[in-house]
Amino acid sequence: MSTRRNDGLVYSSERGQTCPRCEKPIARCACRKSPRTDRGDGIVRIRREVKGRRGKTVTTISGVPLAEDELRELAGELKRSCGTGGSAKDGVIEIQGDHRDALAKSLRERGYTVKFAGG
Repeated sequence: MSTRRNDGLVYSSERGQTCPRCEKPIARCACRKSPRTDRGDGIVRIRREVKGRRGKTVTTISGVPLAEDELRELAGELKRSCGTGGSAKDGVIEIQGDHRDALAKSLRERGYTVKFAGG
């Protein structure tokens, strides 16, 4: 006779509807916070990056306290003002080329505290 207990969950049709960490429904999950609510210190940081981009210069903007859809809208407006391409993903706006001064001016006019980061 076997003394082994098997109390683990074998199958559930509710997969994906509960949080794997706190096991509460996703709507009432306490461990998952919105990425915009706890991120940053209120300072928008602008930096110029070349590393890992095959020599292409990209200006990145991080720390903007907006939701993802509002961030994409802001990225579109900034791209149009610079006349260049770019993207917004994971809370970071990427603008092709070195447009730090123009972007800082535009963000300050919108009421953000701006700092240049990096070298």
